[in-house]
Amino acid sequence: MKYTLLSLLTLLPLTTIAAEEKEVQDMSDPLAVYTQAGFGVTDKGINLKIGQTYDTGDKSTAGMNIIEVKGIYGDVFGFRDDDKTTDSIDSFRFRNFGTNLTNGRATQIDANYNLKASLVSDESMDVSYSFIQALPPQGIFTFYPLAGAGISVGENVLEDDGSYDSGYSTMGAYALVGMYAKVTITDKIWLNYNPFWLTTVAGSDNYKDNYYGANQSNILTHEFVASYQINPRMNLRYFANWNKNVNFADGDHRIEFNYQL
Repeated sequence: MKYTLLSLLTLLPLTTIAAEEKEVQDMSDPLAVYTQAGFGVTDKGINLKIGQTYDTGDKSTAGMNIIEVKGIYGDVFGFRDDDKTTDSIDSFRFRNFGTNLTNGRATQIDANYNLKASLVSDESMDVSYSFIQALPPQGIFTFYPLAGAGISVGENVLEDDGSYDSGYSTMGAYALVGMYAKVTITDKIWLNYNPFWLTTVAGSDNYKDNYYGANQSNILTHEFVASYQINPRMNLRYFANWNKNVNFADGDHRIEFNYQL
């Protein structure tokens, strides 16, 4: 018996066809979960990113872990002043991300380890837990508000009395609120603006008063992203990050290539 291509397709179970359609996730969706790899060229060195999905045990949820290494060989590949780059690595970032596929709600554990010295410690790590909620699209706009709390850990922390606490210790706690915002230009081009406000809420006086800069207990950060979808599995993205202490021109800038595995 002979079959045409159309007749063969009609023999496929609908569940199989649906599964194949779901293999490639919408990379413009901040809540999308997929295995990925990324490579970034920045003004402070090279960035590498890898993300791996995992089985949550619940068909209504999805999860993934993402690891990023930032500022690799900034003195060689970057083009900022020496005081803004290092000859090794600037920071590490780990995220555990879980999303509910039925209600557009997600949770995130976000750990950032900064190898550069600050006013309060030689090195520091912020670990936060936050909730994200996707709101119904409004035309070309989609908003994803976020709220959370975290703790800050430091190495060789400067205490209130001027002494240093050798080794690692907890410096204090902070809160954060923010938003991921997406503007869909075409099916291949979209923009993001992601503002976040962070404030210290507990800890030593030195931590609470100076963690975000001299005499600054809080900070408003900004992130702008312009993205182009090369094909369903590949995109090219430009990122710019700045805050009230660092203007746009002096902020972090990078071009990042991402591939959905």
